[in-house]
Amino acid sequence: MLYFFSCVMFLLLGYFIYGRFVDRLFGSDPSRKTPVETMEDGVDYVKMPPWKIFLIQLLNIAGLGPIFGPILGALYGPVALIWIVVGCIFGGAVHDYFSGMLSMRYNGESVPDVVGYNLGNGFKQFMRGFSVLLLLLVGVVFVLGPAKLLTEMTGIETPILVAAIFGYYFIATILPVDKIIGRIYPLFGAVLIFMAVGTLTMLIVKGYQFYPQRTFENINPQELPLWPLMFITIACGAISGFHATQSPMMARCLPNERYGRSVFFGAMIAEGIVALIWATLAISFFGNPWTLDAILGEGGPALVVNRISTSLLGTFGGLLAVIGVVALPISSGDTAFRSARLIIADVLRMSQKQQLKRLFIAVPLFVVGFLISKSEFGLIWRYFGWANQTLATVVLWAAAAYLAKEKKAHWIATIPATFMTVIVTTFLANSQIGFGLPMVAATSIGIGVAVASVVLFFWKAGAIPAEKTVDERG
Repeated sequence: MLYFFSCVMFLLLGYFIYGRFVDRLFGSDPSRKTPVETMEDGVDYVKMPPWKIFLIQLLNIAGLGPIFGPILGALYGPVALIWIVVGCIFGGAVHDYFSGMLSMRYNGESVPDVVGYNLGNGFKQFMRGFSVLLLLLVGVVFVLGPAKLLTEMTGIETPILVAAIFGYYFIATILPVDKIIGRIYPLFGAVLIFMAVGTLTMLIVKGYQFYPQRTFENINPQELPLWPLMFITIACGAISGFHATQSPMMARCLPNERYGRSVFFGAMIAEGIVALIWATLAISFFGNPWTLDAILGEGGPALVVNRISTSLLGTFGGLLAVIGVVALPISSGDTAFRSARLIIADVLRMSQKQQLKRLFIAVPLFVVGFLISKSEFGLIWRYFGWANQTLATVVLWAAAAYLAKEKKAHWIATIPATFMTVIVTTFLANSQIGFGLPMVAATSIGIGVAVASVVLFFWKAGAIPAEKTVDERG
């Protein structure tokens, strides 16, 4: 139990100490006008109170990730919590902060433009296609995941639930951000808090032993390699590129830069705590990784969530907890499609104030999403995992480039960017969805690409001209 609460304490210290350092280094300016003050349109640029934006941001970035990922990561044992803490503070929270604050500095523009302004036009064009593809994968994953969980709960056939969720996504994608997202998500936040705190509290009350296997060795029952697979498996809760596609939505609504640390850095820390809770529950509730692995083989992470929630909280409490787990992915799936609409609109330079123009983009987007949903879920999830971490890597390099051009301490982004470059390259070289090379060769390639990236970064950092910010454009 001491191990768990120590991890929580480090995350909180990360927010109050490191988060304040990052915020001061970036130079958040309470006197600077934000995009919503200069571009409010009643659709995507809508001013909302910071506490509501925080809850929306948390729900947008949460999804299945900080629950399903840590449950799967729990198979590696207590070592998973170290990655959640270190990755969240020094990788994920920095990544989320810069993706949100840089968007605010660039009129609330989406991640491809933010990356392009700092890494050049080539990266901008690549990120346009890559980020839309990732968002479609996210949207589909967050349709199939909750649909299957609801099928287990209600007995309703999965295709019917998929159609219903897609219908909701479509409505939420085209309506103004404050009509559904701004009103319902704070309520989902209350359910999320109950689910996390309630299950953990009952784990303690009922006397479960925290982390029966007290070892930092890899205890995965299937003998899956910890390196680099755990760093791909546990994405949300540690670092996730998907968050960079969500932050600009809230950057368009934030009334003042002074709230950037609490909204962007803070929501990531909160998600890290959620991930810690679910990794702890998965490790401690079943007693050993072999039992957990058997449950996963029987019904996947959804069954694990169901068993833990109903056993610890009873029928009513368990139902609320599972509803929270359903609400999380749904609340990220609709914003994934919304973000994709905004990116495409930015590419086309098409105003989204008129509903017809929103429909012009949303309809074909959902047709493509529906076709992707016909693919095998496991395959979609594997490609999503790699694409997700690759996007995070690119955004961290963009943040490093921005800081270097501003003559500031870029190492806060350069170091995690380098580490993630090793991770995603090694995974792609070793994985069967990639090149299937032996681990030693794959790791060597990963390190080589990372070293080359660092050399290129230092060579190019001063050569790429910085895109002028809103104030400099006049």
